[in-house]
Amino acid sequence: MKRYSILALTCGPLATSIGVIVGLTAGTAVAADPYPPVTYERLTKAQNDPGWLTYYRSYDGQSHSPLKQIDTSNAADLKQVWSYKFPAELQQGFEATPIVNGRYLFVTTPKDNVYAFDAATGKQRWKYEPKLDAESFKTACCDVINRGVALYGKRVYIAMLSGDIAALDAETGAVAWKKQMFEPGIGYAFSLAPLALDDAIVVGSAGGEYGARGFIAALNPDDGAVLWKRFTVPTATEKYGDTWPKGMQEHGGAPAWLTGTYDAVSKTLYWGVGNPGPWLADLRPGDNLYSDSLLAMDPKTGDLRWHYQYTRHDSWDYDGVNTPVLAKITYENKDYDAIVHADRNGYFHAIDRTTGKLIYAKPFVTATSVKGYTPEGAPIQDDAKYPKVGSTIDTCPSFLGGKNWWSMSYDPDKHLAFVPSLHACMSLSGKAVNFMEGLPYLGEGFEIKPEPGSKGYGELQAIDVNTGKKVWSHWTKLPWNGGVTTTAGGLAFSGSLDGHLYAFDETTGKVLWQSPKLASGIIAQPSVYEIDGQEYVAVLTGYGGANPIWGGPMAKAAEKVARGGTLYVFALKRG
Repeated sequence: MKRYSILALTCGPLATSIGVIVGLTAGTAVAADPYPPVTYERLTKAQNDPGWLTYYRSYDGQSHSPLKQIDTSNAADLKQVWSYKFPAELQQGFEATPIVNGRYLFVTTPKDNVYAFDAATGKQRWKYEPKLDAESFKTACCDVINRGVALYGKRVYIAMLSGDIAALDAETGAVAWKKQMFEPGIGYAFSLAPLALDDAIVVGSAGGEYGARGFIAALNPDDGAVLWKRFTVPTATEKYGDTWPKGMQEHGGAPAWLTGTYDAVSKTLYWGVGNPGPWLADLRPGDNLYSDSLLAMDPKTGDLRWHYQYTRHDSWDYDGVNTPVLAKITYENKDYDAIVHADRNGYFHAIDRTTGKLIYAKPFVTATSVKGYTPEGAPIQDDAKYPKVGSTIDTCPSFLGGKNWWSMSYDPDKHLAFVPSLHACMSLSGKAVNFMEGLPYLGEGFEIKPEPGSKGYGELQAIDVNTGKKVWSHWTKLPWNGGVTTTAGGLAFSGSLDGHLYAFDETTGKVLWQSPKLASGIIAQPSVYEIDGQEYVAVLTGYGGANPIWGGPMAKAAEKVARGGTLYVFALKRG
């Protein structure tokens, strides 16, 4: 098997095919369709909106729709109603979730382009193509992707690889303002969909593989002024600064690169934090807070209310950024307002979202570095699984995790979470490394390996959140990298690298429908929306992301998956 080192991190070959187009191209606006403003009140009630107003549909992160026109009895009748093929030069990963407000549908592409369509007909309204130079792609990891937009008022907000946050007019695509949060090429990037709160647009930085000190920030939606900014690694004089060796905090990584969730009742913002830098833990003794953690914050100030650390002193790239989903659970005859979370370290967690205390943590893939959790919620980790300079260890899961960023879905009526899972292990070899701005900061070489005894690399599984136990699963030879969306019609929609979008029966896992073969594999999450009494399912195809760069044998297995992005929309045939 081919062995991968820190050099595999650099996305240089991707950065050479920039193909940028300057400025804004306006499509034909549909003047008869007034754009309904997206207020904070609407966002707090987004679960009942016919559109898909924010990254996870609603603040709670559940990615669950109340729509039920398409259900278990008729899903087999789904047909494609429109599609849009993006320019051929965009051969990277399409990871955005389509966002829908009224008849407006917005998606982003690799290299931070934004497209607006009529959500029912596919008519292009406008597109925005920023002029990003090569420096913007230099330290993008992994792949030059973007996961989508936020809506607030009559504007669309995008966070870009270049460090820019841009506010666009939702009806025309015209730039209202731009704010640069960091210089490109020094280790930082933005790849997430922003989160719109009450008079704030919240973003989190990427760049942990370059030692870029992570942060979460809130901006004024009117003009881009920074309202607050919280670093995820404390300074030496701040609380928990002593969990790092002196002087290493400034390049400690711990990025916050995936969209968080929000409890509008308690007014608490929940945000995951990623891996510490460098990867080789032997170089940074201590717990390394707040890496691999969940933060509960005051959304008006960024002040910390509590934290929970999934993995301490991480040496395996077990980011804690995966979505913190709000759920009401009953565990061992006790009711909780909880957060459920499928972590990269291979454990499915339930956490009391009021106190930050662990309710339970149970493995959903083979996990050997993290062996379990104490009754107090501390991870129990195998000291033999830490490589040192010149030594090699084997462990499960791989650094891509038992689950990566792909959105899971939660059906609050069935109490089921639907988790796209990855079954792969790895060897890690320790290497000497020094921090240099803009260069990979790992200190480890790696090799991906199949998980012993698994039926394939991919598994979509349903987990009962009241017990943490698996209810059903669907295995695939290829990795399952597509996010999941569920509906009140009893369906779980998710796509695979094989180029099909699937509709599963939530209760049994039976495949009720699969789309015709699409133009590429799916690594994005579908969205579900309704216009004029018609329910639609939209998804982006476009294979890319981390697997082709770092996947080793998984990348080899998927090497024939076509590249290039297409947006597909499906519905039941009228009449």
